[in-house]
Amino acid sequence: MSINALALLMPPADPSTALIVMGNKITANRIKAILKQRGWQSSFCDDGDKSVDEYVRVKPSLVFMDLDLPTMNGHVAALEMRETDPNVRIVFVSSRSRLERARNAAYSAGAVAVLTTPLTRADIDDKWEQINSQIPDAPGLADLDELYPEIPEKNTPPPQDIPMPVPVGLPPLPSIGEKKTKSKWKTIALITLLVIASGSAAIAFFMGFIEV
Repeated sequence: MSINALALLMPPADPSTALIVMGNKITANRIKAILKQRGWQSSFCDDGDKSVDEYVRVKPSLVFMDLDLPTMNGHVAALEMRETDPNVRIVFVSSRSRLERARNAAYSAGAVAVLTTPLTRADIDDKWEQINSQIPDAPGLADLDELYPEIPEKNTPPPQDIPMPVPVGLPPLPSIGEKKTKSKWKTIALITLLVIASGSAAIAFFMGFIEV
C-alpha cells in the first residue's frame, strides 16, 4: 500500500490535538500547559519508536518532537511519521547547544518550526503563524534506511578445547619419547651387568676359584 493510500485511510486530524514526544517531562508539561491555554488537548510519549504508533492512533494535527529519545531518535521518528502521513506537522524542540542539529533534522524531516528551551508562551505565540504555515518537503525520506542506527554484533569468544579426563586409578600412558628413553636405559643396565658378571668369572678362573 502506498503512503498516500495509507494517509487516506487514516482518520482526519483533530485540529485541537497535539502529540508531545519528549524525553524531558518538564518541557513536555510546559508545552502541554501552553497548549491548554489555547484550548488544545495533548497526548504524551517519551519513546521514539512508540511515538510513530501513537501518531497513527491519535492522528494529531501538531507534533512537538524531541531529538534525544530512547529506541529511536527524534529525527528518524519524524521521518517515519512523514512516511506514514505526508501531512504531519512537526515542530522540533531542542536546547540552544543542539540548535544546529535540530535545524538539520527539521530540514531533513520537513518540520514547520524549531523551538528552543526553556520554552515560554511567547515563544510559541511568536512562531504560531509559522507553525501553521505550509508543510515543507522531507528530503530525508530518500535516505531513511541509512539513518537507522546499526546494532553492533556481539563478539562471541572462540570455542576452547576441553581436555579429556584421565580415568581414575590408571596411570597416564607415557609418551613415545618416554618409552624410548626407558628402553634405552634398561638395555645399558643389562649390558653393564653382563660385563661385570663376565669379568668376575674370568678373575675367579685365573685365581683358581673356578675349575673347568
